[in-house]
Amino acid sequence: MRELLLLEDDGALGRGICLALESGELHVTLCGTAAQARSALEQGDFDLLILDVNLPDGSGLDLLREVRESRAVPVILLTANDLETDIVAGLELGADDYITKPFSLAVLRARVNAQLRRGTPAPTARYEAEGLSLDFDRMEFRKNGQLVELSKTEQRLLRVLVENRGRTVPRETLLDRVWPDGAEFVEENALSVTVKRLRDKLEETPSKPRFLKTVYGVGYTWVVK
Repeated sequence: MRELLLLEDDGALGRGICLALESGELHVTLCGTAAQARSALEQGDFDLLILDVNLPDGSGLDLLREVRESRAVPVILLTANDLETDIVAGLELGADDYITKPFSLAVLRARVNAQLRRGTPAPTARYEAEGLSLDFDRMEFRKNGQLVELSKTEQRLLRVLVENRGRTVPRETLLDRVWPDGAEFVEENALSVTVKRLRDKLEETPSKPRFLKTVYGVGYTWVVK
């Protein structure tokens, strides 16, 4: 699941953009003020930011400056400021794209998708950390140098988690990715059972996992190592 932060003080416009952009693969967090956006940024990671410039409590450009001090996340400025000097200023501050109002939702979707594609990491072929060596191309998985046999289902689950390491992957997304030919027919506890088997095979202490963490009520995270 990709995460997008939208900072837009026009509530109706913000809700419309959310409806246009949200999907099973993209979740949008809507903020109406710079203060709300700062709070959201402190609490979570985002794959893309869309920032209005003229806000009731400041400027989106100031927030852009703050973001660029610590993050490389793509940023699209979405604003009524359409002078050439405004666009140049926004881009020079570090914005990746600049869209002026009024705008087409189809164009906005296309530009959002373009930024998300650029920020998508290459598929993980090999991963090593703290005794684990996972080679997805050769389908060789080792723990402390010893080969570990994984089923095809366990391999698919492991790859999705590792490729999204550091992010919480919702249960629904995992079901669709791990059982693509019939997630709706999978037993309710199939995912939990597969997670347990992975922990038993890869974790030093399965009851206290270092890698495969449960985010209760949401899904699972492969912790960055």
